[in-house]
Amino acid sequence: MNYFLTYTVYVLILSVLMGISTWKLFKKMGYSPLFAFIPFYNYFIILKETEHPKWWAILSYLPIVGPIMMSVFHIYLMKKFGKTLFQHQLLTVILPFIYMATVNYSKDVEIEDENANDLFITDEEKSAKKKDTFMGSITFAVVFATIIHVFVTQPFGIPTGSMERTLLVGDFLFVNKWSYGYRMPMRPVAIPFLQGTIMDTGQKGNPKDDPKSYVDGIKLPYTRIFQFGKPQKNDVVVFNYPRDSVHTAIDRKDPYVKRCVATAGDTFEMRAGRLFVNGKPETVLGDQEVQHRYIVNTGSQLDIPALYNTYGFLPVQEIQGEKGYIYAFQGLTDKVAKEIKGLPQVIDMKEDVTPKGEAAVYYRDEAKTKIDTTQSIFPINKAWNQDWYGPLRIPKKGDVVTLNQETLPEYKWIISEYEHNSLENKNGKIFINGKEATQYTIQQDYYMMVGDNRDASLDARFFGFVPEENIVGKPMFTWMSIQGAFKDGSSTYQAPFKVRWDRMFKATNTGEANKTSYWWIAAMILILFFGWEYFMKLFGKSKKENEA
Repeated sequence: MNYFLTYTVYVLILSVLMGISTWKLFKKMGYSPLFAFIPFYNYFIILKETEHPKWWAILSYLPIVGPIMMSVFHIYLMKKFGKTLFQHQLLTVILPFIYMATVNYSKDVEIEDENANDLFITDEEKSAKKKDTFMGSITFAVVFATIIHVFVTQPFGIPTGSMERTLLVGDFLFVNKWSYGYRMPMRPVAIPFLQGTIMDTGQKGNPKDDPKSYVDGIKLPYTRIFQFGKPQKNDVVVFNYPRDSVHTAIDRKDPYVKRCVATAGDTFEMRAGRLFVNGKPETVLGDQEVQHRYIVNTGSQLDIPALYNTYGFLPVQEIQGEKGYIYAFQGLTDKVAKEIKGLPQVIDMKEDVTPKGEAAVYYRDEAKTKIDTTQSIFPINKAWNQDWYGPLRIPKKGDVVTLNQETLPEYKWIISEYEHNSLENKNGKIFINGKEATQYTIQQDYYMMVGDNRDASLDARFFGFVPEENIVGKPMFTWMSIQGAFKDGSSTYQAPFKVRWDRMFKATNTGEANKTSYWWIAAMILILFFGWEYFMKLFGKSKKENEA
């Protein structure tokens, strides 16, 4: 409710600005000046008077799409009153309500009939009209793509091996934003297709100073509509990284993809690198392969490129020792591990499991005074690591949890960041919104998201619970798969470039080993697109011949 109330306020503010800056122009077009203040209808009139499709008016106040369409409609209106030069259009886009107001209150502004002098139009003017038509086509192609991107599905690339061998490095997916209900955009004014920042200014600078792709000051609260289901155990889920401190907007935080291994109310645990939920071993689906990290000692150098060609994904660190080589392999299945162990160069091979009770804590400085919470185990006061973890209960909406110095690290981010309360811990007492508290009621469901390639995954064991409000949706299918598309910093060997045709247009979230192919859908879209274009050309040609 708060979302739509805030949205309505923004619409009314924009409508008042529109009315103040154009009411005289509406009067000159033969309409009541009050119509300039009426949301949607004001743009409907502009489209009608400038002979453009009137249904476009419904796009005028949509999040992200709306600002683009408003600029287009404003340009149409200015052209109606003779402001056709490039500098006029630029001012209309950059300072819309200010520039339109100067035109609106000008004494000599009059409507220009664009069609009156069509018989005497010059070649230069014809070229300009063609350019306008072309730019209009480009604009609406961008708008259409933006509508799909914002409201239906979003492309997403896999840059790391945390989900191998279910999702491969270089897989490019389409994510269904309606899988768990549609999450309404929270920053309605933004550059289309960009997630959080316009560009990366470099590692030396502060990421918070990178130019943002959205206007942070214009914000809407979290709201999800048509939520008929929630993430279930074993779903592969795309979500916004909860600990992203660069972006305050939830929907602009970095996107991650992991498997939901435990839902609200479940108990999660790792025992010697094996995953347990509610005390039971995990269910391994058909498209999953259990993988582990191994340390291999050899008498001579291994042919890593040949092994990669044989086994596919094989990130490895190679170290030359005094008597041979040491290899740290990530993501080896039992079958591959057995075959590598049988190579003649191998002296010994063992699974690399962090000892129980050894806390995985990392620091930001050499003096070890500042803990890096994004790389350290969650919560940081537990003697856990990625192989020996838990048991940890996943918070559920309505849970009443006890707060003390022992439990606070577990719930600190939930209270202060995810559920937006002020939190203080002073003199051994905990204060929430200024009041001392020994209990807290959880306001939303949380999830445990972990990578299938457990030993190469920065996941919920490090960044903690994933709030429901961070959930984006489910991957639908792989539309492109390129081996070697991303550099693997964890490996001394870079995979060769190769298009994996066998993975393209395959379903990604079925859990089945043999995925459904969607090649026929891609072919149908191409046939419809080019067939429609051919039909329209024939229709246009036939119409001109009949008119002649």
